[in-house]
Amino acid sequence: MSLSLVVLAAGMGSRYGGLKQIDPVGPGGETVLDYAVYDALRAGFDRIVFVIRRDFEALFREKIGARYAGRAAVDYVFQSLDALPAGSVPPAGREKPWGTGHAVWCARAAIRGGFAVINADDFYGADSFRQLADFLRGKTTTDTGYAMVGFRLANTLSEHGTVARGVCSSDRTGALSSIVEQTGIAAADVGAGKKYTGEEIVSMNCWGFTPAFFAGLDAQFRAFLAERGSELKAEFYLPAAVSTLIARGEATVRVLPTESTWFGVTYREDKPRVEAAIVGLVQAGLYPAKLWA
Repeated sequence: MSLSLVVLAAGMGSRYGGLKQIDPVGPGGETVLDYAVYDALRAGFDRIVFVIRRDFEALFREKIGARYAGRAAVDYVFQSLDALPAGSVPPAGREKPWGTGHAVWCARAAIRGGFAVINADDFYGADSFRQLADFLRGKTTTDTGYAMVGFRLANTLSEHGTVARGVCSSDRTGALSSIVEQTGIAAADVGAGKKYTGEEIVSMNCWGFTPAFFAGLDAQFRAFLAERGSELKAEFYLPAAVSTLIARGEATVRVLPTESTWFGVTYREDKPRVEAAIVGLVQAGLYPAKLWA
């Protein structure tokens, strides 16, 4: 199967204060997204599907998409408030689209084989993409067994504010049982004798799916709209959709643990730490000083 990387890049990053998806953090002017794409291509992904908004399409194509010309097939799909199943309309007064589950739903027509889903502003590490590629190569398009890369909570914190994390539970075989969203997690809450040990496995929205996933996602999105579609701020979250499929016995999800450290720019103050971490990886020989030379 051809392997696609679906990049969720429609968010503005309200806490960060701008289009952080195009903010350089690497020594050669690379963005966090550049490193994800670089790692994915090395792992064997050959298509990139960006989920973006139309209002910054031209800027995104110029600053981001153009970097990958000749390196991979690149497609764009658009997440918008009115991208809904036939017969559905957004309520008056709603301003934002419908969340990460909706973003993946918007990409359904662009996917033909196995695909990974990531956030545009998260650094996942090369091991995450290698594991996902290896997992997906063994699947057919109708397989309902999926995967999630699981990170240690201690490797996903910000020094400059609280974070929300999906804390995962797995059975003895390594299959995901549930994801419980925990909000307001601060670095001071993690460690020996604290609320969290730091060893908890959390979801950072790094998934592997087959096209079979879209049938269940579509059914859940329609049910969500029927129940909550009149609300102005309700969101259809991808982890919640996956958890529901698991609970109904309609899917299984293999947790792929990684020791990679997640880097993110949740807050603008996080940027120097991310820059320093990437310089360290370059100096260790894990990445070239300029990715797209």
